[in-house]
Amino acid sequence: MWKSSKINTYPLTLDVLKTMLAGISEASIIERCPPSGNPIWIIYLDTLVDEARINESILKPLLTINDRPVPERILNCKFTEIHTLKDAEQQLMRAAVIVHEPALNQWWTTLLPITLGRPVGKSETETIIYGPQDSFTEQIDQNITLIRRRLPLSTLKSEQFTAGSLSSTSVSLLYIEGLTNTNLISNTKEKLVALNYDIFLDSGQIGVFIEDHSNSLFPQLQQTDRPDQCAYSLAMGKVVILVDNSPFALIGPITFFHLFQSPEDYIHRWIVASFLRLLRFFSFFLSLILIPVYVALTAHHYQMIPLPLLFVLIESRSKLPFTPFWEGLIMLVILEIIKEASLRMPNKTSQTLGVVGGIVIGQAAVEAGFASKVLIVLLGVSGIASFLSPNYQISKANTVIQLTLLCLAAYFGIFGIILGLIALLAHLNGLTSLREPYLAPLTPLYFKDWKDFIIRVSLHWMETRPSYLKPLKKWRYSRRKR
Repeated sequence: MWKSSKINTYPLTLDVLKTMLAGISEASIIERCPPSGNPIWIIYLDTLVDEARINESILKPLLTINDRPVPERILNCKFTEIHTLKDAEQQLMRAAVIVHEPALNQWWTTLLPITLGRPVGKSETETIIYGPQDSFTEQIDQNITLIRRRLPLSTLKSEQFTAGSLSSTSVSLLYIEGLTNTNLISNTKEKLVALNYDIFLDSGQIGVFIEDHSNSLFPQLQQTDRPDQCAYSLAMGKVVILVDNSPFALIGPITFFHLFQSPEDYIHRWIVASFLRLLRFFSFFLSLILIPVYVALTAHHYQMIPLPLLFVLIESRSKLPFTPFWEGLIMLVILEIIKEASLRMPNKTSQTLGVVGGIVIGQAAVEAGFASKVLIVLLGVSGIASFLSPNYQISKANTVIQLTLLCLAAYFGIFGIILGLIALLAHLNGLTSLREPYLAPLTPLYFKDWKDFIIRVSLHWMETRPSYLKPLKKWRYSRRKR
């Protein structure tokens, strides 16, 4: 019985290769006899290889040209000689064709992958009005091409790695030599080499293994499907990780404040971009504390509410059977159910479900006496504010933090919210991204980097690259007047 775990112990012979491919219905093993009389064997998987190219590029030259080695007969293909059964298995699974000459006892392989994949389209997760509209696909070579078109540099290096003992997923590390800090490059390489898992199907799974704090709610690597975002990050001195069969690249290191930055920030006028960025930060903070503050005030600190507003709250809550905590918790959970359902439903019905579901359930909850009108208003504002963040992962972390602050507010009031925010700030301060501080340039303080912090100044004034990245080239201008 064939055991793939002992593949390295078998010599590379035709019989052993046939045994390995037994049970694989798409495996093709073809024998051809050229005019010289020496048979040639061709082995490939027809679901991975372009068979039209095999006929045109391999079979025709082999049957017409005599008395030459395979690489000299077929000039339009790049052949590599292999010697082990392990190499043969890896090449076959990567859409290669193996050519065997028994007379010379030589094995050659060349890649002839079938063209498979969707065309380049618009980004569905990071949509912008102005700027490039192309996005990554599941083909890693095509994704590298999209980046190289924006950075036509010989110093843009791409190093290949393989991850997953079963999936053998191709991973590419991109960086600009002479600009990116060498310690950052070597640290990232160490993490990629140390990957030890059986299957990787998405860049997010790679990110879990190379993040410094995998148990944190906050992502330490930015996932994006925009090639312009990757090109800009590379020019800043960061590294980009591309994963085959995944349309999302990983960018690192990042800070907490990068999660609120959009590619459109560098296209808008700087005053408009700064306003929009401030709005995102404010909306994130508002979505965290709005419902917990409502619960804290109505349950513990009602004396802090102005008298006219207090009368409205008393009238709104006079017939409710739940305490403010359970009222807020139930409605937050229902809101998350509606949000998740609208994401999982087909596109044509998801928007209808979100709008109709929110209106109908909210109105019914008020009329049935399960929630107050004030809470429904605050819940709607909080839910909309949570969507302003360009990063999807931070919006999911938002929900968990909001529920935690809600529990603290129910038991300790405003002091519980303050305690929770202090713990959140302490947690963020302890995080790192590829060993770089997560709250830079706030802590440690890099005052020069504040030009692209909460406020984004004009591009004329952004003369240097971020200091926390320690780039080898500090200045953005090619010729700096001193």
